[in-house]
Amino acid sequence: MRKLLKSQKGFTLVELLAVIVILAIIAAIAVPSVGHLISKSKDNAKVAEAIEIISASKTYVAAENDQLSFNDNTASITEEQLAPYIDNLKDNSWTITVTKDANTESYSYSINDHDDPVSDAHSNSASEQQLLDYNTGND
Repeated sequence: MRKLLKSQKGFTLVELLAVIVILAIIAAIAVPSVGHLISKSKDNAKVAEAIEIISASKTYVAAENDQLSFNDNTASITEEQLAPYIDNLKDNSWTITVTKDANTESYSYSINDHDDPVSDAHSNSASEQQLLDYNTGND
């Protein structure tokens, strides 16, 4: 019986502590990196949503141009107006500002009061080009 107990192999306390320290170091490095990746992916999702809203706004302007009332070449589009053109949005507190260039008859779009990382802190809006630049890494 004593021979059987003495022949058993196992890890010493020092070896177990060494493994725990190594795992702790790996966790200390990995956890902040994963947190940053999650944060960045949430920001990218918000920007993608804003771009999707602007794309739906373009469709709305093309289909319902006569419904828009421009005041000083500017019109606003709300989420209720875009409801038939877009689905499954998480942020529903935004508006779109459409600006019509009187000379070229072209439109420019910006999103207001949307929770994206591109929006200017003072005006709380982002233009379509700013969103596209952020999305392609040119920000």
